[in-house]
Amino acid sequence: MRWPELLAQLVSAIAKDPTMNPTKSRASLLAAGLLSITAWATPAFAGHVNPVLHAELDGREEVPAGATNRAIAGDPDARAEAYVFGIDGDPRTLCYLIVNVKKLGEVEMAPGAGRAAHIHEAARGANGPVVANLAWPQNGQAADCLTEGETDPSGLKFPTGEAGIVQRILNNPSNFYINVHNSEYPAGAIRGQLGETEHQHGAASGRAR
Repeated sequence: MRWPELLAQLVSAIAKDPTMNPTKSRASLLAAGLLSITAWATPAFAGHVNPVLHAELDGREEVPAGATNRAIAGDPDARAEAYVFGIDGDPRTLCYLIVNVKKLGEVEMAPGAGRAAHIHEAARGANGPVVANLAWPQNGQAADCLTEGETDPSGLKFPTGEAGIVQRILNNPSNFYINVHNSEYPAGAIRGQLGETEHQHGAASGRAR
């Protein structure tokens, strides 16, 4: 995705998402997220310290619990993309964007009844525990910024309560994956391992894949 398109989708998703953290204003979160990701994408801001992570979500990446065969556990037709990034100067906050959701059932419905999204900790090919609660991509997109220790009506945004979890995710992306669930696939409809976008710190390329 080109950076102008990504920024436009970030603006749209955060502005419309009713699940935004109520302890922070939409304006401040949006400004911080835009500054962070724009700094990464713009060569004039060389030295931006936070990576921008990316995941391609695909039902074929789902892993059946205890499976001994290669049967597809998720939705074989559904796809999406996700971006995850930190904010310079705020090591305890993690922002994310889920976009380009295609052929995923129930996106027109509100979260709940099995509809949810999370970051889990495990390598590709393995299942692991939830470490961050994300918004269900209702109407095909979701975005938010999560800060360690903060809560919403469902509980902690980072349910393990681990101090430093944001930096662990940013610094070890291959150990974490995004999983989106619905009622048809309660264990996971689409999944994607996090990885750093094509970028070298201190010399932004201005593009991501």
